[in-house]
Amino acid sequence: MLGWAVTFLIIAIIAAVLGFGGIAGGAASIAKILFIIFLVLFVLSMVMRAIKGKSVA
Repeated sequence: MLGWAVTFLIIAIIAAVLGFGGIAGGAASIAKILFIIFLVLFVLSMVMRAIKGKSVA
């Protein structure tokens, strides 16, 4: 999922450089949403591992 966020971020940067505001804005918002989802899932998995007593590192 992080890979998708990076992909949409790169698409947004390329579109912004080329001057396509709508495409850049859409790709950037998708990248933000995917990154937030990835971050929430990462934190949840760390909390679940800590609760189960397994090593976090």
